[in-house]
Amino acid sequence: MTTELLVYAIALAGMWLVAMRLRSASARQWLYLIASLIFYYSWAGWLIVFLLFSALMNYGLGEWLKKNITSQRLWTAVGINLIFLAVFKYLPPLGAAAPAGSSLAFLRRMVFPIGISFWTFQALSYLFELYREEDLDPTPVEFCLYMAFWPTVLQGPICRMSSMLPQFRQSWNVQAEDLNVGVRRVGTGLLMSGLALVMSGGLHAGAGVDAAFDRTSAHLGGLDAWCLLLGYAFQLYFSFCGLSHICIGAARLFGIQLHENFDRPYLSTTPAIFWTRWHMSLSFWIRDFVFLPLATMRREVWWRNLSLVIAFFIFGLWHGGTWLYMMWGVYHGMVLVLHRQWVEIRKRTGLEWSGAVPTVISWGVTFTAVLIGYVFFRAETVPQALGMLRAIATLHSYRHPTLDKSLYLMTFLAAAGYFAVVAGAALLDRLEKFVCRDDGRRSWWRVLLSAFVQERWVWIAPIVVVLTLYLSVIFQPGHAQTGPVMYGLF
Repeated sequence: MTTELLVYAIALAGMWLVAMRLRSASARQWLYLIASLIFYYSWAGWLIVFLLFSALMNYGLGEWLKKNITSQRLWTAVGINLIFLAVFKYLPPLGAAAPAGSSLAFLRRMVFPIGISFWTFQALSYLFELYREEDLDPTPVEFCLYMAFWPTVLQGPICRMSSMLPQFRQSWNVQAEDLNVGVRRVGTGLLMSGLALVMSGGLHAGAGVDAAFDRTSAHLGGLDAWCLLLGYAFQLYFSFCGLSHICIGAARLFGIQLHENFDRPYLSTTPAIFWTRWHMSLSFWIRDFVFLPLATMRREVWWRNLSLVIAFFIFGLWHGGTWLYMMWGVYHGMVLVLHRQWVEIRKRTGLEWSGAVPTVISWGVTFTAVLIGYVFFRAETVPQALGMLRAIATLHSYRHPTLDKSLYLMTFLAAAGYFAVVAGAALLDRLEKFVCRDDGRRSWWRVLLSAFVQERWVWIAPIVVVLTLYLSVIFQPGHAQTGPVMYGLF
């Protein structure tokens, strides 16, 4: 993994040096497209043909839709994309569930083009934007670049053509702010990805989150279940948010700003806020192109609530065609509906719910609800998920923890470290506001403190580099089953 990262870093630096000398936007587009296709090929090999086929097919569908923008043409194009996605995403699990000797057994041998869900949804957003009569006129090269852009092709963020096309066409000169933000985001992402691998593999072999979930027949106590859910919550966050940082930072080095994907989601005080902070590019996509069109079909409250559940059912189905993902989607849809009912009760009764104590309670309930949702998202089987829920609800099971003690320690350190870093960042932000106040006093300590908080990356960068090297080279955790593009497999 270290060797691969080094190769990608050298390739990225070389491309940056070439791009900065190109004055033509079209020349940079060709450079980015060729580099993106090489990058995808290095991960997926010959499966790149499906990415190219999808890109050219959707460019043609877009041109066809622009000639006569009708709902019939839109849904024909959408249906073609959904069939294309379903063939690779949902037929292989059907083959895996088929008994030996069944005529469906051959489906098990189907290969999965990595990142297909992300670039298919980008194609769909382009079609939806055309239907809404957005002024979009990409060339074939620009559209292929939009679909294959190397920072987003494997694992998002899901971008929209209306945002990316102007940036592909803009003139570009190297800016200090782009370099500062880009390097900081890439460094942060590498550290978080390293933490995710440690959470996955454990402090020693067989003591990680993945190994614990793989023991589907193990009898878990209540504390074990909560430890696994908390550990997985931070493993998933470190992995997915870490790669999002790397993607956003790498694009920013070239002056391109991608959609944000995370905004301190585990500090959310309501389920609604959580879904504006977690996997933001996908949750906003579901909101704009699924929930809102459904909800506006009827005015009744019950229909809006049902639309919310349907939207999150589709959210779960996007992750995979299994019962557990569907249950996860329906669960979160129902949690959001319950939250809406709570808001309505407060409005009708005039109940005040503000201040420190209500905020802490709201955060605790929200975070607990999110953790319980991970039962369906991560469990290997439905019986395992039901067993974990049973353990959580059975009080006497809390007396007999069975997991390795190092997993408890690692999970506690991950959670405590996350909240400590968030609190430290908030403190530095407040200090920055304080020292930047222009009150006429510029004592030596104030100048020093100003440099400390305003140029914080100068002293944070060495810490990030050292910790990243420690996690990836010096410290040898157990074997991590979760790869660096774990979310691309959805």
